[in-house]
Amino acid sequence: MQKLTIELKFRLPVKLLKKRKWYIASCPILDVVTQGDTEKKARDSLIDALTLFLSTSIEMGTLNEVLKQCGFRTSEAPASSTNQEDYINIPIHLLANQLGTKACHA
Repeated sequence: MQKLTIELKFRLPVKLLKKRKWYIASCPILDVVTQGDTEKKARDSLIDALTLFLSTSIEMGTLNEVLKQCGFRTSEAPASSTNQEDYINIPIHLLANQLGTKACHA
């Protein structure tokens, strides 16, 4: 049995703020917020949180519903961004067993 690996990439907007001694990192579109005592730690924590959030949604079969609730919809082409917003890439790795002629009918 051959294993097939697929990578999904999410490019998500990030906001970073400094509040007193903490850096707050957020992805407002998915309502995920983290913090760290440095900008890098806050950003890394946000990447971890978003990876866990998206991976868990995929595993539970709720990703489509979660994205719809957050206002996402399908689009023919990527939307162009005209603002100077910061983005992060979140890769999600999926592993499937390739079963000969059997196909997935989702």
